[in-house]
Amino acid sequence: MHLRTALALILTAAVLAAGDAGAKSRTVTDPDAPRALPEQGPVSVRWQNPEQFTEIRNSRNRFEARRGNWVEQLAQYVRTRAQRQLPPGERLEVDITDIKRAGDFEPWHGPQFDDTRFVRDIYPPKIALSFKRLDASGQVIEEGQRNLRDMSFLMGPRVVSDSDPLRYEKRLIDDWLYGEFKSTDERRSAAR
Repeated sequence: MHLRTALALILTAAVLAAGDAGAKSRTVTDPDAPRALPEQGPVSVRWQNPEQFTEIRNSRNRFEARRGNWVEQLAQYVRTRAQRQLPPGERLEVDITDIKRAGDFEPWHGPQFDDTRFVRDIYPPKIALSFKRLDASGQVIEEGQRNLRDMSFLMGPRVVSDSDPLRYEKRLIDDWLYGEFKSTDERRSAAR
């Protein structure tokens, strides 16, 4: 009886290990990776060709730069934060066209640091995007392109989560949304 149980456990472990060995980790450039968030709510976020993003094209370690789903995480952050600031009835469509994350890889430190991102002031975060803001009837209220960049990102106020690897990019998004919606609110107040 114990032999059958042990054999069953060994076979189960072998099947699970075989499944894990065949699975590859996802990268932002995988052809089957999403290029937009699922339609939901008043904010839609899309992106095309992340392999052309500065983060990957100019990286000193393209393998590490591609790893994970950081583009999708930033898109989700845009959606979540924009939904809080968007007036009722309005819609926002955002196309992320380029991302360069804060920091970079410095291969001259040796192979033990190949996968280490060094965050220094010479590697600021940058995000390029275009957007359309629509009213309840679908008329365009505002549209444009923005190049978000923070050259003093290491000198600003500390963010809530110092362990979030995307904290500097998220602060760029917060600053953009605050400025975009504040200016619209100010224009509306002045028109009254």
